Amino acid sequence: MTDEVEQARIWFRENWNPELTLGEWWSRLARSGYGFPSWPREWFGRGVSKDEGRAIHAARKEAGAFRAPHGIATQMVALSLMEIGTTHQRDRYIPKIVTGEEIWCQLFSEPGAGSDLASVRTRAELRDGRWIVNGQKVWTSGASYADKGILLARTDVSVPKHKGMSFFILDMKQPGVEVRPLRQMNGMAEFFEVFFTDAEIPAEDMIGSPGDGWSVAMRMLGHERQSLDADADSTGGLMAELPLSTRVGDLVIDGGEAENVDPAGVSVGAKARAEIIELIQWAGCGDDPVVRQKAAELFMLIDIARFAGRDIDPSLSKLAATRIMEKYRSVSLSILGADAMLIGPDTPFGGRFQEMALTMTGLTIAGGTDQIQRNIVGERLLGLPAEPRVDKDIPFRDLLASGGGRAQ
Repeated sequence: MTDEVEQARIWFRENWNPELTLGEWWSRLARSGYGFPSWPREWFGRGVSKDEGRAIHAARKEAGAFRAPHGIATQMVALSLMEIGTTHQRDRYIPKIVTGEEIWCQLFSEPGAGSDLASVRTRAELRDGRWIVNGQKVWTSGASYADKGILLARTDVSVPKHKGMSFFILDMKQPGVEVRPLRQMNGMAEFFEVFFTDAEIPAEDMIGSPGDGWSVAMRMLGHERQSLDADADSTGGLMAELPLSTRVGDLVIDGGEAENVDPAGVSVGAKARAEIIELIQWAGCGDDPVVRQKAAELFMLIDIARFAGRDIDPSLSKLAATRIMEKYRSVSLSILGADAMLIGPDTPFGGRFQEMALTMTGLTIAGGTDQIQRNIVGERLLGLPAEPRVDKDIPFRDLLASGGGRAQ
């Protein structure tokens, strides 16, 4: 154990207090640098290695302390601003990200630009020193309560589609931003449509250069995919980015109660393993060789991902995580048997496994579909020929838009 890890263990023991509000704790944690220990010291970290960072997180869990804010802002925005943001952007946004004072959402996908993200048609035009945005985004998590959004918008239609986009920080609370919920098959509305009508962005809130939006977006998606690996801490994603008045054990989102979360956090793989064991014990099928074989296959995937995922490519990490969740779904529903067809509070485990099964499909899409991840692995890691692209060198305004007409 290094001195840094031992100091962290002492600090958590002396400073964690479950009576603090979440905002008070996050502010204290930010000042210590132990919330994001692998980040640079000048940006609320300790500058330690990834292995030391994991050991510090383990020390936090031992103390029972709640983790730092976790979501779009910490997984994608802060890391990218450290790398390519301006001094103004870093000073303005990173402090409120690490203290959880501002919640962020991701404004990438559109009805006609999902897997083919470069086909975005939301426009941003520079007028009198400000960018004016018009268009639509879809599948935006947390849009109803987000303060800021990271926006990919088209700023030039005279060049090919990958070159004519720019990347922005957008104020979600301004006039001209309309948010509508999308109801999912699990009964929830975690995603939203967002409509822009002359929404404004100050010129200083462009990240990167005009036309450089594609590379900025790919950088951020790489950070996001890395955060989705099977050994990553999981306390509900954006569920951890809550109002500062919220107290641990009384989590509230957008006016509705959210499921309480273990404040210490647990990895996706460890949680899946524990829940399958609990389910087997409930069903009394621990001696069934078929069940044992299926559970063993799941546990092997978890361990393989845990040992291989530490320095693995983000796309492979994301694929490993979704494969584990797919196997987890298969094993749990097969154990439940006919009960798997029911859902609700009066079903076994309150319908937790059934709800997971309905939610799981979305994980194969979030952060870039599994099919896109396989293309990335094939092209960038294995050196396989790229997918044919007939529109690669055509100006965006000359492309046929869905439904006919030009992509103006």
